[in-house]
Amino acid sequence: MENVFSQQLVKLRRQQNLSQEQLARELFVSRQSISKWEQGTTTPDLDTVVKLANLLQVDLNELVGGQTTMAQSQSAESHSVLPEGQRPMNGWEFLSKNWWMIFPLLVALGWVVAMFQH
Repeated sequence: MENVFSQQLVKLRRQQNLSQEQLARELFVSRQSISKWEQGTTTPDLDTVVKLANLLQVDLNELVGGQTTMAQSQSAESHSVLPEGQRPMNGWEFLSKNWWMIFPLLVALGWVVAMFQH
C-alpha cells in the first residue's frame, strides 16, 4: 500500500510555501521528524495529524488519503480567480474605499431603534 499521507504532506507543504524547518517550528517538532514523515519512514500521532490539517488548511481526508470532499471541489470550481498581482481585499481596505456606506447604515440603524422605542 502506497503512503498517500507522505505524498500529500510534501505537496501541501510546498503549496503553502513552507520549508520543513518552518513547519517543524509550527508543530513544535524537529525538522528531521517532518523529513521522516515525508519519506514515509514514520508517521505522526493523531493529535499532530489534526494540527497539520489545520495548519495546512485542509480536510483530514485530503491530508491522509488525498481525497477531496465534494464541497471543496465545488468551491474550488466556483472560486473566482483574481488577475495576477491582485489579492482579496481585507476589511480595512473595504472600509477605506466604502466609508460613505456608514451613513446609510447609521440611518437604517436609527430607524430600527426608533421603531422599537414607541
